[in-house]
Amino acid sequence: MLDLAGDPVALTAALVDVESVSGDEARLAGLVEEALQAVPHLTVDRDGNNVVARTQLGRDRRVLLAGHLDTVPTADNLPSRRDADLLYGCGTSDMKSGDAVLLHLAATLASPAYDLTFVLYDNEEVAAEKNGLKGLVEAHREWLDADLAILMEPTDGKVEAGCQGTLRVDIPLTGKRAHSARSWLGVNAIHAAAPVLQTLKGYVARDVEIDGCVYREGLQAVRIGGGLAGNVVPDSCVVTVNFRFAPDRSQEQALQHVREVFEGYDVSLTDSSGGALPGLTAPAAQHFVQAVGEVPVAKYGWTDVARFAALGIPALNYGPGDPNLAHTREESVDVRQITRATDLLRGYLS
Repeated sequence: MLDLAGDPVALTAALVDVESVSGDEARLAGLVEEALQAVPHLTVDRDGNNVVARTQLGRDRRVLLAGHLDTVPTADNLPSRRDADLLYGCGTSDMKSGDAVLLHLAATLASPAYDLTFVLYDNEEVAAEKNGLKGLVEAHREWLDADLAILMEPTDGKVEAGCQGTLRVDIPLTGKRAHSARSWLGVNAIHAAAPVLQTLKGYVARDVEIDGCVYREGLQAVRIGGGLAGNVVPDSCVVTVNFRFAPDRSQEQALQHVREVFEGYDVSLTDSSGGALPGLTAPAAQHFVQAVGEVPVAKYGWTDVARFAALGIPALNYGPGDPNLAHTREESVDVRQITRATDLLRGYLS
């Protein structure tokens, strides 16, 4: 059985050593459920490979801590290994160290200042429709009630507030097919992409300050496809554009903005996820920021805090681990960050 009450650094190593690539989390979910069931002050529920544990102490406010159980595919980096203050292995940073902090607190905080909810879910690293937190929102919304959610994603020990939204669109371009030796008889669809790319090159992104956090938007071509053969003038081409937008825009407003930028073109939405506002005005969030002693910064990128924000729950990203090391062959976590995160969260929740 996992030792939740012991050293959270050792618990991190134990979690890492249970291989749990997305779609293969059943064994780890079973170990987590078994260990949480043994904690007398928690009630535990499970749906698939998603485990939720809660206190029922009648406190005025509830704080939720969440982490995903899965990792990206391993890269000859299991089992874990320790080298001085660095613990190496797949998932050490993203995010078994955050999970270990969460689980240790679940087992050792019997009388916290808030009621607490601990959520461990599967399939975060793959397509959104498989995401375990998404499944919990749809099937067991009541399990997730809280006044503040803290997502234990790796932030290098910083408080990252909210997150950007993201969407992708395809912009199809057409031409007229011809033999390349008689190119004047055709219209090159790839060449027709030039104005689209020029628009992107000249695009001026917004900087948006919300609750003291500055979110920088970005509009980028991320893929271009076209061409039939080495001797054919192509009659079709598609430019895929990604828009990372500040959380003051809704998904609908973000799409409308992209369509205005590319007015006159057929803009087809292929993927969209809303952002999350910082939520720093919530009393529980303000107390958390004071306890951590870090000035919050904007989260660049999308995380599952957006799912909580969509439920009306203020949400922050905070956890041990360097996000720049996530998914790399050399992934590691500084164990001092694990200890510090545990101590800070214990102080806040107590």
